[in-house]
Amino acid sequence: MTQSTFEIARVIFGPGSISRLADEMASLGWSRAMLVSTPGRGALVDRASEILGDSVVEIFDRAVVHVPADTATEANAAAERSSADVLIALGGSSAIGVAKAIALSSLLPIIAVPTTYGGSEMTPIWGMTRDGKKETGRDPRVQPKVVIYDPDLTLSLPPRITAASGLNAIAHCIEALYAPDANDATNGLACEGLRLLASSLPRLAASPGDREQRGDALRGAMHAGWALGLVQMRLHHKLCHVIGGAFDLPHADTHAVMLPYTAAYNRDAAPAAMRTAAQVLGVEDTPSELLSIAQTIGAPLSLREIGFLESDLSRAAELALERQYPNPARVTLERISILLDAAFSGDHDYITT
Repeated sequence: MTQSTFEIARVIFGPGSISRLADEMASLGWSRAMLVSTPGRGALVDRASEILGDSVVEIFDRAVVHVPADTATEANAAAERSSADVLIALGGSSAIGVAKAIALSSLLPIIAVPTTYGGSEMTPIWGMTRDGKKETGRDPRVQPKVVIYDPDLTLSLPPRITAASGLNAIAHCIEALYAPDANDATNGLACEGLRLLASSLPRLAASPGDREQRGDALRGAMHAGWALGLVQMRLHHKLCHVIGGAFDLPHADTHAVMLPYTAAYNRDAAPAAMRTAAQVLGVEDTPSELLSIAQTIGAPLSLREIGFLESDLSRAAELALERQYPNPARVTLERISILLDAAFSGDHDYITT
């Protein structure tokens, strides 16, 4: 497999930068915007509509996590009816994911205005859930052309979502470091993302309204997503996509729970990557520190806590092995079953020993 390439998005960064939406549209020759959001982002949609005025020709506010195929079909139909010439994704990974599903079929460009730390806005990676299974792929058509990072839009982000989406971004960094196609550039991006996120997330847990730390967290997410977009995903993302899509678990929460466990699974097989991450974090052991960060910032710590059922463990392990993918440590049914059992119950001995 060759290393993934894509056109780097134009990035606008700073407090209040959402006000530049209209200027960005006009400068790129777009005049008919379709806004994409989840149902809970009404205030943000209203603000974007006020900025854009008559340029808004469609609002699709029914984006949901994991991008179900029927939602993607509905969104594509809305885009076609509206004759929009640009998609504006407002919110987190759900909104950006639906915008990508539209772009994959319609070739419409995307302006992303992320409000969480998932990092999807910086990648050419798309995902869609069909018949209980989440499919993912890479296509330069879904890479947003413009990304507007406005820290002010994250000030009201609830602490739990801050924690979970921040750990999701850290997961991008860890996997980028042990990817088989990693290089000096991707390692640099991953290390900078890890440094910014590991520093800002605990501070935001103590002071959620800290604008400077909100900005650092967004910069960390940007670097993390950028790194992930340039390399192949490994066990952590494959496993989270499988169990998240198949069992309808919260996307960021699933990443937050699984990260210390998947890092522990790969600890001995990726010693250089784990040493690099540990140096950035200023610790001896990377998986143990990831658990400590999760505890400090109030992230969920077990699959049971986020609604996963014990009766689904064996099915989840089987699904994780349906498609082979490269990973530092060999992926077997027995080892994945042990990993999932530990993650389900929150067995920290799996991580620290």
